[in-house]
Amino acid sequence: MPPAAVLFLLLPDSARAAVFDGADLSLAWSLPFVGILLSIAIWPLVAPVFWHHHFGKISLAWALAFLIPFTATYGIELAIYELVLTALHEYLPFIILLFSLFTVTGGIHLTGAVRGTPGFNTGLLALGTLLASWMGTTGAAMALVRPMLKANAWRPRRTHVVVFFIFLVANIGGSLSPLGDPPLFLGFLKGVPFFWPTVHMLWPMLFLAGILLTLFYLLDRYMLHRDGVAPPPIEGDGRLRIEGAYNFLLLAGVVGAVLMSGLWRPGVSFSVLGVEVELQNLVRDLLLLLFAGISWVLTPVETREANEFSWFPIQEVAKLFAGIFVTIIPTIAILKAGTEGALAPVVNLVTDADGEPVDAMYFWATGILSSFLDNAPTYLVFFNTAGGDPELLTGPLATTLLAISAGAVFMGANTYIGNAPNFMVRAIAEESGVKMPSFFGYMVWSSVVLLPLFVLVTLIWFV
Repeated sequence: MPPAAVLFLLLPDSARAAVFDGADLSLAWSLPFVGILLSIAIWPLVAPVFWHHHFGKISLAWALAFLIPFTATYGIELAIYELVLTALHEYLPFIILLFSLFTVTGGIHLTGAVRGTPGFNTGLLALGTLLASWMGTTGAAMALVRPMLKANAWRPRRTHVVVFFIFLVANIGGSLSPLGDPPLFLGFLKGVPFFWPTVHMLWPMLFLAGILLTLFYLLDRYMLHRDGVAPPPIEGDGRLRIEGAYNFLLLAGVVGAVLMSGLWRPGVSFSVLGVEVELQNLVRDLLLLLFAGISWVLTPVETREANEFSWFPIQEVAKLFAGIFVTIIPTIAILKAGTEGALAPVVNLVTDADGEPVDAMYFWATGILSSFLDNAPTYLVFFNTAGGDPELLTGPLATTLLAISAGAVFMGANTYIGNAPNFMVRAIAEESGVKMPSFFGYMVWSSVVLLPLFVLVTLIWFV
């Protein structure tokens, strides 16, 4: 490493951060991010075989499309720092959590009376929706997606089941506690009481979940009638059995490790190329890898084969999201610049001429950006735009915080990349033979089903 880089890395974080100011960036820096999103949307449609074999290279190409101009403009030292910062603070924790949940839940196999009838499917979605707030949307989705796919393996048309699973279990269900979704956990760390989302987001969540579950049941009955197939005979004596039940203990350990990293503050950190890594986060990631390793060793190969387990879904997510996390760097920086950045018109929409918050705009601005960007920093940006005072936001401005929270959590369902488990569920479903909609095809589903409901939520709670 050249001497200049060494001196740069010895600077305090505040000095380095000052060199890279999102207020100085134009929206042109977001083109690689738009490019990788369009690649995910278009390539699987126009060249599916090519995409299947080369999506990792395409993801790398878009990452380089940002890194090379960024390095030429700001220097290699800052480029290395931003890359390491993103890897250690964002990407690695994200992919380690997904890897751990993917491995642990892949060792849980249900046998017996598991048939994907409309009643069973609706009940499973309702259960997942309830569990998501207490074991996280990612945890609930990874725990239930394989049982859902197994139960519906006999159904010719299963796409709608997975789509509604993403809507409910992977997103809307995670709205009642800080354990449910990362934005709410950040709010908890900022001083929002633990049960504040439980009290304030309960009715909007029940409203959405109730309508979606009813719509799903009616649609699933129609699809089953249209297919004209009868449920298969019950296996054996019909008793429901769980193979690899000890993985539920490991799953609880994963949730506990994530919670620990937010509550335990030892004040110890390590510097890796100038990026501070806090001890609690390092311990969390090591525990997650340990739980995944224990699951892999203890679970018989036959159990994973019965689940049609393979590493391809996690490999696909790891490669694509590596490119997404890199190309999203300038977009997040612009957003964090607030009224000084290129996205100032978006930020200005949430405040009226008298300086009062416009709750409806907070809901939609937070939601739309959370549909395409990381919903955790998006939540923080608008949390701070609304004043950043937890006492004020949980008191006189409670509806504003509700709008921010609901937008960040609910509208993650709008796209495959809106929340961590969305793309993972899609990958696992496709690996199991379910023909899933394309990126834009999924957005047609969310636009037709979800957007009208979000309009109702706006009219009921934010106008």
